[in-house]
Amino acid sequence: MFWKIADKSLNQRFILGTALYPSPQVMQDAIRVADCQVITVSIRRQIAHQSQEASHSQTFWSYIKQLGCHILPNTAACKSADEAIQTAHMARELFQTNWIKLEVIGDDYNLAPNPFELLKACQQLIKDGFTVFPYTTDDLIVAQHLVDLGCKIIMPGVAPIGSGQGVCNPQALRTLRKRLPDTTLIVDAGIGKPSDACQVMEMGFDAVLLNSAVALAHDPVMMAGAFRQSIQAGHQAYQAGLMTKRNFASPSTPLLGGKALWQE
Repeated sequence: MFWKIADKSLNQRFILGTALYPSPQVMQDAIRVADCQVITVSIRRQIAHQSQEASHSQTFWSYIKQLGCHILPNTAACKSADEAIQTAHMARELFQTNWIKLEVIGDDYNLAPNPFELLKACQQLIKDGFTVFPYTTDDLIVAQHLVDLGCKIIMPGVAPIGSGQGVCNPQALRTLRKRLPDTTLIVDAGIGKPSDACQVMEMGFDAVLLNSAVALAHDPVMMAGAFRQSIQAGHQAYQAGLMTKRNFASPSTPLLGGKALWQE
């Protein structure tokens, strides 16, 4: 079933990053097995790597182009609004896209986003015509401010980037979904295993973006397939309607006069 994100219609709700894989070939194979239509690329890290190893960079870009995916450039490693804005404009020129995954990191230890610089960068980039995918915390107030600025997409982390801890605060995520019903919510950062991805999709989130959990697996290609299936299963479960938890037992086969109802 197709869904819309920004100006694109997609049939998958799985977005993968392109870093940390053992080789460009493994990266390409994992993305194909995941059936992703959108992939993220870190501009600053890739430019730094390009200056060091031109041949490796050319191979990387060759594999990226062969995939035919929509590119979601990433301002990873930026620590100020001005730095992120400059990186976003470089990305638009390089990839010919108005999409930008906006990251403004506020702490080197837990890589948490700086909400003040994030809001500042977001406001300017929207004025500049970008479709902003902001990486933020699971805080409702920050998310609401981003929506008020014009963001149609919010990307909360569920745990620190690359930690694999999974969902640390499910109540905060449920609150985001309930209070922002018309906003596209994509979980970004902290997912460690397929069941984590299934869990957030069962909450009604629109998609999952991850990188480390696939790229650092013993078999990244197999893991990419596992995540694809778990994301699909979680979304289908949400659409079907999950049963309500009860504080008491309830027989799955009610009895009437000593006989099951279906025997009557």
